[in-house]
Amino acid sequence: MSTAINTHGMILFGHGARDARWKEPFTRLAAKLAAARASQGKAGPVDLAFLELMTPSLPEAIAAQVAQGVTTITVVPVFFGQGGHIRRDLPELIAQCQTAHPSIKIECATAVGEDDGVLDAIVQYCLTQHA
Repeated sequence: MSTAINTHGMILFGHGARDARWKEPFTRLAAKLAAARASQGKAGPVDLAFLELMTPSLPEAIAAQVAQGVTTITVVPVFFGQGGHIRRDLPELIAQCQTAHPSIKIECATAVGEDDGVLDAIVQYCLTQHA
């Protein structure tokens, strides 16, 4: 396994579902993000993690990036809003992971649905759907 130095990994964090097809847009999003980061010359992996029903879990995804030599990880909750999972469960998971990896900087973004740019993109999508 290759070791990266001073890299910034990103983990897209979703809820998870029983139907494996639910994961498909997340996989596409991760690939698009990885390509965009590479085109900007940014080193570091982009991975997925899930709260439940799918793997890897957030602790597993963080441990995998740490094993690759990542020094900073940003967790991006791919949730539409700030419900209980984001307000309660995610901070507990982040704290657990930070305790397990004290030398790694773990940051957490707000839920993507809280961003006006994301909402604007959804509005534009809706406008193209025979609105």
